[in-house]
Amino acid sequence: MKKKPFSKLYLALILLFLYLPIVYVVVFSFNESKSLTHFTGFSLRWYEKMFESQTMMDAVYYTIVIAVIATVVSTIVGTITAIGMSKSRKLIRESIVQMNNLPMLNPEIVTAIGLMLFFTALNIRLGFITLLLAHIIFCIPYVVLSIMPKLRQLDDNLAEAALDLGCTPFKALYKVIIPQILPGIVSGALIAFTMSFDDFVISYFVTGPGINNISTYVYTSVKRIDPTVNALSALIVLAITIILLIVNILPLIKERKTKRNEETI
Repeated sequence: MKKKPFSKLYLALILLFLYLPIVYVVVFSFNESKSLTHFTGFSLRWYEKMFESQTMMDAVYYTIVIAVIATVVSTIVGTITAIGMSKSRKLIRESIVQMNNLPMLNPEIVTAIGLMLFFTALNIRLGFITLLLAHIIFCIPYVVLSIMPKLRQLDDNLAEAALDLGCTPFKALYKVIIPQILPGIVSGALIAFTMSFDDFVISYFVTGPGINNISTYVYTSVKRIDPTVNALSALIVLAITIILLIVNILPLIKERKTKRNEETI
């Protein structure tokens, strides 16, 4: 089968479109001046100012804390919910699935306004707690959606066999069922963390004065020229790159060790 003409060119243009803005931000994070169009010289001044800015450091702190807590809580709740759904009747299971999919199908602006009105109706002051609760609420459906395919692949006889062999229901849960669906749990947790870390629309509507995550802070900063945002973005890109390298390199190292052990045996 012959390759279509200009296929490599299309691929290059797509990659350029995706990665050129990221490279642009990283390069100009080292710019000596505030200019976002002319590179006047290499400097680390914006990184120094970023770490000196208490407001930006608070935004990073709230982002990480909320993302971690929301990931842990939503993963636990989503896992229990998914396991309960798998053991429920078909009508109940399908109803819960539809309810679970609804927040993901709704536009974020609708969810954001709904949560804001809900918290306001309950006289809950908008701030850290409402921001955390909102992130947990919209992360749970993604965890459930990631775990359900693994539960469908799970043999129902495994849990029954564990119970017959003397396991309590709780012991069978964490020694038999959870290890089998662990890849789905990990995938759901990673998606939840990414969604929480990256969210802007919902965060903007449910946060209060003095409580900002990175997305809302950047939104308020783009109205003026602030190169420290470029420095923060560059550090986030660096952290993500390191994580991706670790995730991709570790399996290769394990495979090589396994092959060496097999060869020595």
